[in-house]
Amino acid sequence: MLLWACIGWVFASAIVAMLPMRLQYAPGIVLLGLAPLLILWVGIDVAWWAAALALFAFVSMFRNPLRYFLARARGQTPEIPK
Repeated sequence: MLLWACIGWVFASAIVAMLPMRLQYAPGIVLLGLAPLLILWVGIDVAWWAAALALFAFVSMFRNPLRYFLARARGQTPEIPK
């Protein structure tokens, strides 16, 4: 089941990446929220090092949204691309 969940998440993120930027926000937020749960699941079922690799890939893929949310948490108002 874990394998199918990971494959589904990867395909969903690839499809969202092909959408125009204005249509990426809602599904991107859902994927951003599901990723930590999936990484935790990988860590429980496989090993901590597999979860660490998944976390590295997640941060690499979602670096711009994570920067945005970090800036918002600091009280800054970053620009959103059009």
